[in-house]
Amino acid sequence: MGRTFYVYILSSLSRRLYTGVTNDLRRRLWEHREGSPGSHTARYRITRLVYFEATCDIRGAIAREKQIKSWTREKRLRLIEESNPGWLDLGAKWSGSKPG
Repeated sequence: MGRTFYVYILSSLSRRLYTGVTNDLRRRLWEHREGSPGSHTARYRITRLVYFEATCDIRGAIAREKQIKSWTREKRLRLIEESNPGWLDLGAKWSGSKPG
């Protein structure tokens, strides 16, 4: 079985966005929520997982991340709203202790 890679978008309550890529979405979300002092996601409280895609191709994941980052804000908002119109926190169930 191969690895899975995730392209994800986080949002603050005021809908400030952050796009990233990782091979462990649960761990990465925990890291964002713990907040490294001075980091962009900590500064703006960007901790809600509002969109993600999974792939087994790291190059494809990185290319997709770059593609999404190059889009206008409006296009990123449409992407989120197509699959998550309520802007629910898709990682809410993962809150709590550090993943093992």
